[in-house]
Amino acid sequence: MDDTKAPTRSYPFTTVDVFTEQRFGGNPLAVVTEARGISDAEMQALAAEFNYSETTFVLPPENPANTARVRIFNRTYEMPFAGHPNVGTGYVLASQGQGTGDVMRFEELAGIVEVRIDRDAAGAVVGATIAAPQALSLGPELPVVEIAACVGLEPSDIVVRAHPPRVASVGVTFVLVEVEPTALSRATPSLDAFNRGLEAWPALEGRLSIHLYAHDGEGRLRARMFAPPSGTIEDPATGSANAALAALLLSLGSEASRSFDIVQGVEMGRPSLLHAAAHRADDGIHATVRGRCVPVFRGEVVL
Repeated sequence: MDDTKAPTRSYPFTTVDVFTEQRFGGNPLAVVTEARGISDAEMQALAAEFNYSETTFVLPPENPANTARVRIFNRTYEMPFAGHPNVGTGYVLASQGQGTGDVMRFEELAGIVEVRIDRDAAGAVVGATIAAPQALSLGPELPVVEIAACVGLEPSDIVVRAHPPRVASVGVTFVLVEVEPTALSRATPSLDAFNRGLEAWPALEGRLSIHLYAHDGEGRLRARMFAPPSGTIEDPATGSANAALAALLLSLGSEASRSFDIVQGVEMGRPSLLHAAAHRADDGIHATVRGRCVPVFRGEVVL
């Protein structure tokens, strides 16, 4: 009988709460800061094991002009881009003294993500601002009745004065839906309705994430994001969705730029604050999202 075993491999990781200044608020993220030697299947298994909305794996860049190659996995598949993973990964790497200067460039499936490190008056790293890798692109409009069913609301709760439920992306797609302010807290996702939507809307290519928002005063929004098919029943802070939202709202008017303070995660007991902005450029509308971070755990993954 052969009792030999493959040698144990260990990899350092750090977790942070993103889009918050309070530990146990915001959106938790696990960052495996040295991921060379971890297979694709192991990355996916680790993301499921951490059981956060996303987990990132940091690898050497393919282009030495960039800071790192960053792979992002949710519980069930790899993401081309996501907001809080980039903010949190930038914060972790800068806190550990990696990179040069306060601008990082991450290679991701959706393109290059620029990360600008935010510091306090004493020079300590407190968060980051990321630029979404793609200009705003718009997909199909989706029917109010079916979208309302997905989030457990009545069709009358959906606001269509500015736009109907609309697929939008600045690197990863979401269905952006305005709702009445009183309806936001009543939303409850239905997995059956989400699955029916995936079958009915093949243009979504198997991804259905619904981002609800309501206006809460000038330049202020409240939001909730549901993606049950990917294992995220609700997300406490979704940077990529709010970046797409800022870009969509700018596209509806004639302004050169717009910015928003967005509160998310309240209904989950993980209040989050995101600062999203969009501006017009020669090649379309681009968006950024900014937030602060708080460290929580450090340890080793053993494989």
